Amino acid sequence: MADFPENLRYSAEHEWVDDASPATIGVTSVAADALGDVVYLELPEVGATIEAGAVVGEIESTKSVSELYSPVSGTVVEVNQAAVDDPAVVNSDPFGAGWLFKVDVTSRGELLTAEEYAAQAG
Repeated sequence: MADFPENLRYSAEHEWVDDASPATIGVTSVAADALGDVVYLELPEVGATIEAGAVVGEIESTKSVSELYSPVSGTVVEVNQAAVDDPAVVNSDPFGAGWLFKVDVTSRGELLTAEEYAAQAG
């Protein structure tokens, strides 16, 4: 079973979010592995208002295109331009340098603990 950082919360759609303010959001190693080599990211724009559970972008890999869901509601305050410029960082460091965007959170969706996510992700 993969290890998932205990300080993060996880969505059923394989996104993670931290408790910082603003909150940082990314995709899990499970998603990165399933996608294969990530080649393109379409992320929400700074200033966009997003809703928990809504599609906010896309991740394109050599295998497929997957929708990106937001685990929180709020306003996007930063996008990881380094990841946009070099999407492979999502594969190599999904919980670190491969973060996707930051949100000034107004509410959180249904989130799982690391243990709950690990059980669901298998």
